[in-house]
Amino acid sequence: MARRPVESLPFARPVLDLARDLIGMTLLLDGVGGIVVETEAYGRHDPASHSVKGPTPRNRAMFGPAGHAYVYRSYGIHWCFNVVGGEEPGCAVLVRALEPTRGLDVMRARRKLDDPRRLCAGPGRLCQALGLDASHDGLPLGAPPFALLPRAATPALVAGPRIGISRNADVPWRFGLAGSRFLSRPFPRPDAAETKF
Repeated sequence: MARRPVESLPFARPVLDLARDLIGMTLLLDGVGGIVVETEAYGRHDPASHSVKGPTPRNRAMFGPAGHAYVYRSYGIHWCFNVVGGEEPGCAVLVRALEPTRGLDVMRARRKLDDPRRLCAGPGRLCQALGLDASHDGLPLGAPPFALLPRAATPALVAGPRIGISRNADVPWRFGLAGSRFLSRPFPRPDAAETKF
């Protein structure tokens, strides 16, 4: 697969396709980050999505330009990072986990642990490791402090139900890099690669 810059990655496309295509890309914030290994898709009319009731001050980035960040605080504790995209406003992809590859010393200091498998394994851990917070909400992903670098090849994927939600929880809109040791949680069938994608 030919490498392409983030500017040519079509963010305004079906959100499930975007969630799959982000797997294997490298996400950096001020040079710190790694390879995206887990995502979850959220559509405009998805009962589990923040956008289902329309625009609010909290979710306004979801209704802004595709290819920008949507950052929110979950349960008043952890920051969560999303890529805004989809075929209509109000869609986004939650980035659930990274394989840390750049700035590991910075991430270890922020997370106060050494195990690289736990540095970015989960949305809150990922944001803490990268230093992501509300100040990054609405920023474009193709410009500093962000960098979203292309993947070298099309990876094998696994899919399963989303995590930590009560509505529309069993749709298989969570995607992961097959065989990755850096996922937030194992998939129901971790060895079943989705070759059709």
